[in-house]
Amino acid sequence: MESIFHEKQEGSLCAQHCLNNLLQGEYFSPVELSSIAQQLDEEERVRMAEGGVQTEEYRTFMQQPSGNMDDSGFFSIQVISNALGVWGLEIILFNSREYQQLQINPIHEKAFICNYKEHWFTVRKLGQQWFNLNSLLTGPELISDTYLALFLAQLQQEGYCIFVIRGSLPECEADQILRIMRVEQQQRPKLIGEDEAQRVSEPGHTTEEVLLDGDEEELRKALALSRQGMQVEDEEADLRRAIQLSMQGGSDPRSPSAAVTAGRSEETLTAEELRRRRQVYFDRQPTHDCSSAGREKDSGTKPSQ
Repeated sequence: MESIFHEKQEGSLCAQHCLNNLLQGEYFSPVELSSIAQQLDEEERVRMAEGGVQTEEYRTFMQQPSGNMDDSGFFSIQVISNALGVWGLEIILFNSREYQQLQINPIHEKAFICNYKEHWFTVRKLGQQWFNLNSLLTGPELISDTYLALFLAQLQQEGYCIFVIRGSLPECEADQILRIMRVEQQQRPKLIGEDEAQRVSEPGHTTEEVLLDGDEEELRKALALSRQGMQVEDEEADLRRAIQLSMQGGSDPRSPSAAVTAGRSEETLTAEELRRRRQVYFDRQPTHDCSSAGREKDSGTKPSQ
């Protein structure tokens, strides 16, 4: 795991972290992403000016803030797409009907970037294994081939927009090492906030010792938004895992957590009870329009970083 590049959350720069974790290196900084955003803003201004700089539409456009970035560290999907274009990479909406009709097994792809409200993160294949490189985690999270499709389906159900990365990713040390060996993960990484809370509760540690340099408030916001999509109450989390196992028809023998969950599910839920509770669970899930993960300048709304 040590060879895997994993940039952790800093302020609200998850778009930067998402890109760097995807490319496995410090390839983009806020300054470079801001430059791309400013170029996009200028291109939009030129297009709007074609209709006349004295028009009401042009004046309204110029009064609106940038649709591609803001002072908090937000960058739009257009900025991310252009940044990836530097490397000859393109993105395709995984959630789209056109892509789903191709019935491509996710394990045959190379990487995905995922977006929900104020957060971006990367899921990438390194060697022959998949990893969740979410910057809000304390480290990379190993995802088995069996679980990958269920993981992506769960993200979709929770409202995430998912994009497939197409093209040749740059060579990296982790990919080279993991081509000739496989890694195992005995313990899943925690969310950064959970790790800090545990350290604060330990004797000899104060809150000030574990806060990130001046970014406490921004980090708390990012963690709260992440938990909206990633965490549920314990009972619902157990039910979700049981649902996944029932949909899968069994557990992944390589996943210790799956084996434990399978045993617990079989002990506590009959097939009929599981079907009933699964239907109730899905009936109360919100729907989410994933047609756009970017922010229109005149809409007054702000999508994910």
